[in-house]
Amino acid sequence: MLAVTFIAASAAFPDVGCCTVKTHIPFERLHNFRDLGGHVTEDGRAVRWEQVYRSDSLSKLRGADWDRFLALGVRTVIDLRQPSEIEAKGRVPEHPTLTYHQLNTEHRPHSQPSPGPDALLIPHLRERYLTMAEDGAKELRRALEVLADDGSGPVVFHCVSGKDRTGLLAALLLALLGVPEADIVEDYARTELATDRFLEDWRAEHPGGEQPWLGFGRAPADVMRLFLVEMSERYGSVRAYAERLLGADAELVAALRRNLLEPEAGRELSFRRADESDAPVLVRLRDEAARWQIAQGIAQWKPGELGEEHFRARLADSEIWIATLGPDGPVAGAWELWWDDPAAWGPQPPTAGYVHRLMTDRRVAPPGTGRRMLEHAERRVRAAGRSLCRLDCRANNPRLRAYYAAAGFEVVGEQPSRDGGVGGHFAATLLQKRVREDERQLGERAADGGQLAADGGAELFRGGAWRLKATL
Repeated sequence: MLAVTFIAASAAFPDVGCCTVKTHIPFERLHNFRDLGGHVTEDGRAVRWEQVYRSDSLSKLRGADWDRFLALGVRTVIDLRQPSEIEAKGRVPEHPTLTYHQLNTEHRPHSQPSPGPDALLIPHLRERYLTMAEDGAKELRRALEVLADDGSGPVVFHCVSGKDRTGLLAALLLALLGVPEADIVEDYARTELATDRFLEDWRAEHPGGEQPWLGFGRAPADVMRLFLVEMSERYGSVRAYAERLLGADAELVAALRRNLLEPEAGRELSFRRADESDAPVLVRLRDEAARWQIAQGIAQWKPGELGEEHFRARLADSEIWIATLGPDGPVAGAWELWWDDPAAWGPQPPTAGYVHRLMTDRRVAPPGTGRRMLEHAERRVRAAGRSLCRLDCRANNPRLRAYYAAAGFEVVGEQPSRDGGVGGHFAATLLQKRVREDERQLGERAADGGQLAADGGAELFRGGAWRLKATL
């Protein structure tokens, strides 16, 4: 997990509750990058950490900031700025692991208020947000659809300062998740913790210039408080507004809650070893996962490739694990754990465990199930006294490779013609993650018949079929 800076609100920020502690994630050039996790809903569930972020403009990312951003494993960026703003300042850097959505929620030009007290700023911003909520309904609906997609996260949405357009979407999202109004207002006001840095940037760009307006970078709590009051007066509630203007029906709201909230009490994942009676369930999981992959344009599996006999054979020579919702709940996913894999990795010393067929039931599994199953596999490998967790995927599947990279796996080689075991061969990317340090094992690996490169180079394995990097 990326280190975060904890900033406690104090009397210096009267608009921010003094009894709560939230997190800003520190960057050099970004000033308002925040995790929306941790908010507790009215029914006692919590927004998941490390799943949805709000930020100021990501066009500022470069250097160490860019590396830090990638380390968060963000897969989707929602840019709420106008096309002219993007043309002038640029967008988030392109990267093969990122999906980018440009959703301009503000269709009318807005004028900045004349310098003056908050009494002038507050009604101006309230009216601006009300206009955006109505004019930008189509784009706000699309943003909610992206956030509800369990294949999109982690997601970050942003505008210029991460205050107005970003604040509106954050308020709408938190309201639909069931977060109390007071916490929504507090989240909005926390932008005030970044105001001084925004002013420093402006002064650096305009040496000797006057502050453009008194409310620059400000986010008074009363702005959001009065906006929510007005939404309730116009539509009955934020939920009613979303249903009426955005078409956010019960199904979309349920998908948001399923994707972004922690599982309900009693529905946490449990793990158990599979036995032969689980073979039909494993076949179903595998076929459903294959059909979903095809629908998503992912080249990995095909339905009907593996039957019950495959899983029964694997139970005899390796391990299969089942994830359930609670000890006696429905099956949420499964995976195989092998103790050797010569077809992909060649002859190897006993220093690794090999994960295969990681699959989830998307109707049952809470978001993050795949990552939790990988973590359980890593613990199992470590408990077996082995130091590496390994897996492979088709070389033409960049989305899956990016998913494993976000989980801490590193590409260490390639296999041009891996035997798929179902009547075909394919090019495979080989990945691994170190889960345990063992000097004795490291020495054995380096000396094992010259198979692994110990000097930083890459060695072609006997048979000439495939190559591993020295990072092994």
